[in-house]
Amino acid sequence: MTQTPHRLYDSHAHLVSDDLVRYPRNPITLDPAEGTPFGPGTVGKPGGMHGPDPVNEKPTAEQMRAWMAQENVLGIAAVQKGMIYRTDNSYIVDAAELFPDCMRAVIIVDPQAPETPAMVRDLARRGIAGIRFFGVNVKDKGSWLSSPAALAVWALAAELGLVVDIEAPSVGGEVLIPVVEAMADRFPELSIVLDHIFLPDVAAPGFGIGAGFDGFAARANISVKFTSLNMDVIREKGIAPEAVLRRAVDFFGADRVMWGSDIGTSSGTYRELVRRGIDSTALLADGERGKVLHDTGRRIFAGWDGTRD
Repeated sequence: MTQTPHRLYDSHAHLVSDDLVRYPRNPITLDPAEGTPFGPGTVGKPGGMHGPDPVNEKPTAEQMRAWMAQENVLGIAAVQKGMIYRTDNSYIVDAAELFPDCMRAVIIVDPQAPETPAMVRDLARRGIAGIRFFGVNVKDKGSWLSSPAALAVWALAAELGLVVDIEAPSVGGEVLIPVVEAMADRFPELSIVLDHIFLPDVAAPGFGIGAGFDGFAARANISVKFTSLNMDVIREKGIAPEAVLRRAVDFFGADRVMWGSDIGTSSGTYRELVRRGIDSTALLADGERGKVLHDTGRRIFAGWDGTRD
């Protein structure tokens, strides 16, 4: 089997256990007012350009490790699957500990829950890379992320050197923009990563990566993920993913844009998701391509300093 010649780091890979007794599932039922967070061709919304019966992989850690070896993926940010496990991070942390050389967990936390600070401290000792705010079904997302309780969680992440990863809301994301900017200013050493480029309206001028995101671009500690979910949304509108990625790199810089497969949510085999990611870099220079596909994600989530393979 031919391996891709590119060094890759997957900044957004969801792992799901096949052991339903040890790791019971607790799926989220979406509030109709929330809208669907997934577009056509992703898990839970089949169809689109993937056809009526797409492949939906939810890999275990062992499956993922084998696929990584096949595709020259040197590491992953193993992101908690909120729609299945909510804030029970047992599996994602155990999974990453099976392969500590190439997997680091990003847990989901509720910034309002009183048990969150103790949980974060405990799991930080086990080597997690970051925490994720996953606001599905949250009504007042602005207060949810900026209350005194939430501020304490932000401060704890900064204290422990953890990444803060923020799920892009399918609706109402604009209320979070000033909150994220304020937290980036308050904690300038904290690395903040926005999933799916914060779901811009790609039909808008500049593919939606423009004035509304100026504050993100102006803050060096805010980075974005360009994922297979983005690519599905983009191509459903007849737009070339490589043009949107080119715009994102021009806007944020390649040092602040990273690729993520979104395996476990986006449809397709892992090989297909990797190929789509590589193809999306067609308009980038070689140096930019290396940063987006590997360097940026590995530096932010794994502390890679460029001196080791």
